[in-house]
Amino acid sequence: MGHQNPTPRNASGHVSLADITLYFLRLGAVGFGGPAALCGQMERELVDERGWLSKTEMREAIAVSQSMPGPLAIQVGIFASHMRGGFWGAWAGGWAFILPNFLIVAALAALYVHVGDLPWMTGVFYGVAPVVIALILHSCWRLAKMGMEHWLQWAIAAVAFLMTVILKAEIALVFIGAGLLGSIYYGSLMRRGSPPSAMAIATPVAAGASVHAASPNVIGKLILFFLKAGSLTFGSGLVIVPFLEKGLVQENGWLTPRDFLIAVAVGMLSPGPVVITATFVGFVVAGFWGALAATVAIFLPSFGFVLIAAPLLQRHRGDANVQGFIKGAYGAAIGTILGASVLLGKIAIGDIVTAFLCVGALVLLFRFKIGNPVLVAAAAVIGLVAFPLLKPAWVLLK
Repeated sequence: MGHQNPTPRNASGHVSLADITLYFLRLGAVGFGGPAALCGQMERELVDERGWLSKTEMREAIAVSQSMPGPLAIQVGIFASHMRGGFWGAWAGGWAFILPNFLIVAALAALYVHVGDLPWMTGVFYGVAPVVIALILHSCWRLAKMGMEHWLQWAIAAVAFLMTVILKAEIALVFIGAGLLGSIYYGSLMRRGSPPSAMAIATPVAAGASVHAASPNVIGKLILFFLKAGSLTFGSGLVIVPFLEKGLVQENGWLTPRDFLIAVAVGMLSPGPVVITATFVGFVVAGFWGALAATVAIFLPSFGFVLIAAPLLQRHRGDANVQGFIKGAYGAAIGTILGASVLLGKIAIGDIVTAFLCVGALVLLFRFKIGNPVLVAAAAVIGLVAFPLLKPAWVLLK
């Protein structure tokens, strides 16, 4: 059973920079399962176990982060750090969250570049990917229990789910539209005709415009490309994959299709956010400095968006229209995460073994409080054993 408040907040609700940094370093090192699983883990640990955030604060962090461009889990982490540590807490928590992923993926990229291939990775992917789907579904259930309180939120979730599955993408206007609908229904817009103050938290989308030599020209192009990726993609790694494939493989020719698939697999299998794929890509394209440039560029917009939106939300969060916006956007977030799990499931589950791994992981998650790293490690071992025996061709084709 989780212990309560091991790091008490002071009277102002402040948590020390050291505690924030240590927590997010650990989360970045052991947090598996993509944005929904990471948000679920933060909700369990920061709300239930440590008492750093209330359920309302956590719901606000997720809803507002989902409404802005950038990787969801990192933005929720930055948002939570800002709530408890202010401006410097946001920077400390955010980069602490990213650092372990950067080191792990940069090391794997260096191994890939120097060895030429990672033949065991397909087997690990075969076992781990269906368990990742189970982690997403279980975390989505936890998040729904925390913030889905009304039939309109479920209706919004259903529409967002269908749009995600049909269009195979997360659409920014869905979140903003859901938030405005929430403001109208739950707030005072219909009664008073007042201007939509909830729009204050809908941050505008910023416009962006074999190993290569790490020249300033290549580094500059990497920075611009990943700044754009971090500024224009919403919610989860599912959205950023087609954007990256088009830019990295088709337009710039930096990666071969196989290089790109390996990069995405590393992003899915490593702890932390899937968009850490950028680190692997940057290393393959331009070595260590390319990895560092790509990583900073893809995450930097998230700090800007959260540090602009968080103070605005905290200033106006008692407003009924702002609360309505959050409720509506939260419903869209739940629907989108479920839609993304369907799309990812088509890649991860292709035979009876992977189906059994997904269902078995769900049973373990709902019946026992088993840790994510334990599940992922067990699934990796199963994949390494089963893949060479079964040789499922569908894994290689997808």
